[in-house]
Amino acid sequence: MSPSRRSTATATVLLAVFLSSSMLVLRQVDRMRRSTPLQEVLFLTSPKLLKRLSLGYDGLLACVYWTRVVQYFGSKHFAGAREYALLAPLLEITTALDPHLIVAYEFGANFLAPPPPGGAGEPEQAIALTEFGIRNNPEEWRLYYDLGFVYYMDLHDYKNAAHAFARGAQVPNAHPWLKLMAALMAEHAGEIQTSRMLWTTTYQTTSDRNIRANAAAHLRALQVDEDVTNLEALVSSYRQRTEHWPAAFSDLEAAGMLRGLPSDPLGQPYKLCGEGRVEVTDPDDLPFIQKGTPAGYVPPLKPRFLPTD
Repeated sequence: MSPSRRSTATATVLLAVFLSSSMLVLRQVDRMRRSTPLQEVLFLTSPKLLKRLSLGYDGLLACVYWTRVVQYFGSKHFAGAREYALLAPLLEITTALDPHLIVAYEFGANFLAPPPPGGAGEPEQAIALTEFGIRNNPEEWRLYYDLGFVYYMDLHDYKNAAHAFARGAQVPNAHPWLKLMAALMAEHAGEIQTSRMLWTTTYQTTSDRNIRANAAAHLRALQVDEDVTNLEALVSSYRQRTEHWPAAFSDLEAAGMLRGLPSDPLGQPYKLCGEGRVEVTDPDDLPFIQKGTPAGYVPPLKPRFLPTD
């Protein structure tokens, strides 16, 4: 056997041993975690070291670590965790091994940015991750969109959100709405209108079913928030006009202030409660709503983006 073929065979055996050992260690850690509480720790934290140990199979090892990211976030979120100590380091390793793994940036930023329990509450880490993705994938306009999304949604930083969208708008084949989003940020447009534009863009520009489902849920929530605001304003106007609260929406209809009985985006009727409060029929069916919930209602835990299966 020639020296080059012997070296290749040796490297292949070493890689197989390394990957097998990694899987055995992970399985053992999982068994220990189920039986005793463990302090969260990464035994190998250096992306450079892992890159050397991969022996050229960087992409394969990146997929292994990306699977760990999804499993880690999903299990912690399911348990209602408020701290995700390993999330940022795992994402750093994943993207260092494969800087072109776009899904790791898109989902990773949306695992990191939202406040607990929906995410890790680390928007600055999400920004750093996305900027790293942009440096390695400057023609991927979705990353600029994700960057602006984090600045707007999680930091309420209009200036940097506008800058991120404007940068993305200059990328060839970028979605035309990026220019519009940059303009909206620059003029500090209304919260509901801007959020609706962001979620509509998300829904229309992704093929991932989980992202589309979450975008649709947010759009329904925005519609509910707007409906409840408008309906309560009508109820208040009716009281000023008649000096008493309406007993039902039919009173507003009879007064010519409403056309038909209002219903939420799922087709369920809104409820008119005491002192002019408007509520949805079942708030659990409408995650992310800010208005229209009963007093003391605690929403179920849902992240802004659900991890893929």
